[in-house]
Amino acid sequence: MKWFVGTLLLLAAGVVFEWGLLVYATYVLLGVLLASRALTARWIDSIEVSRHIDATRAEIGESVVVRLEVRNRGRLTIPWVLIEDAAPLRALSQIPSRLDIDGSRIHLERLSASEQLVLSTRVTFRARGYYQFGPSWVETGDLFGLHRRYRVLGPPGYVLVRPSVIPLESYDIQSRRPLGEVRFAHRLYEDPTRISGVRDYQFGDSLNRIHWRATARLGKFHSKTYEPSCVAEGMILLDFHESSYPLRGNLARVELAVVAAASIANALTQLGQPVGFVTNGRDAVDRIRQEGPAMEFSTRHAARVAAQEEDPNDRLRPIMLPISRGEESYLGILDTLARLELTDGLHFDSLISEVRPRLPRNATLLVVAPAITETVAVALAELNQQGLSVAVIWVVFDELESPEWAEHPDWARWLIASGVEVQRVEDEAGIARVCSRRMLR
Repeated sequence: MKWFVGTLLLLAAGVVFEWGLLVYATYVLLGVLLASRALTARWIDSIEVSRHIDATRAEIGESVVVRLEVRNRGRLTIPWVLIEDAAPLRALSQIPSRLDIDGSRIHLERLSASEQLVLSTRVTFRARGYYQFGPSWVETGDLFGLHRRYRVLGPPGYVLVRPSVIPLESYDIQSRRPLGEVRFAHRLYEDPTRISGVRDYQFGDSLNRIHWRATARLGKFHSKTYEPSCVAEGMILLDFHESSYPLRGNLARVELAVVAAASIANALTQLGQPVGFVTNGRDAVDRIRQEGPAMEFSTRHAARVAAQEEDPNDRLRPIMLPISRGEESYLGILDTLARLELTDGLHFDSLISEVRPRLPRNATLLVVAPAITETVAVALAELNQQGLSVAVIWVVFDELESPEWAEHPDWARWLIASGVEVQRVEDEAGIARVCSRRMLR
């Protein structure tokens, strides 16, 4: 706009002072401005961008190729076009980086009429996550630099990388009771492997229920009675609030907590146990907002901000996957853990209060947390006194925080006195032994 204002002022001055050469030059300049403006607008409208990713799911250490196809749909050659493809900058800026990108994300190209370019990069994933690639911001302009246009093109693509899963050494596949039994007041379930006594034979008792030794000794038929029991359902509670993870070793502890939750869910699924999942973290899907593919901006900075805009990280509702049995339920937990991000919204004690009414009575709560406050310890002790079996997996990344020989924290002593088991995990090797021994006694 300032170029047009300046040109009009020069034209007015030339007319007033009758400077014919200036008037002629002004007409030429005005024609160049109008032509370049029209051409730039036509060029930016002619650019089309599409994205193709080899796979939407990957494992840690795997690589995928992200291909960007840039096409000129117009009949005019575009002298220059700058294409910059958005990448998950937060993952790249972390130390160590959560992914590696082989290839340039910024390209300066010349596009002939109806020409199509294919630009590719190879991405290697170093950690779990839900990664967004794109959209792309495109810039072009006239050869004189008088006009430039910017657009965000190409809808983004996403790749889900699931966390690592470590087999647990302590679960006994044959017993199929990794979490213990729960006694019931009503004899709805009976375990034929646990004999509680002998009674007189009743019509309808099966032959395998008859106690033959007692029958031979007493001279009349007697039947076995069994102890009522049911394998406990597992509910994993993961604390994912920012305040629970100190700056020292933050990222390592976060990933260690996720791997612990995923490994426990995997072990229960392999044993055919029902398992559920609750956390106060935030799903990355809630964070990502996809902008329209045909937006135009006045500056490149505005285009970049629009392409990577994020929502506030203040989730106040828990993520809860109900207790269910089977591979589908386990994969749902694994996908949720892959997308999970820290939040500064719902605190862990509020999470427990929120989900307490929805917890099954016969559930075993496996609490995965880096720290337990006094309020949380009281809440867990109350749940244990109400009949729920509670176990705490304490994720400790740095031994200096609480070495083995140190005095137990106050919250640990409180929980142990209340009958809650507390287990310590310092690394991935400790996850494999998470249920083989008590950390604190």
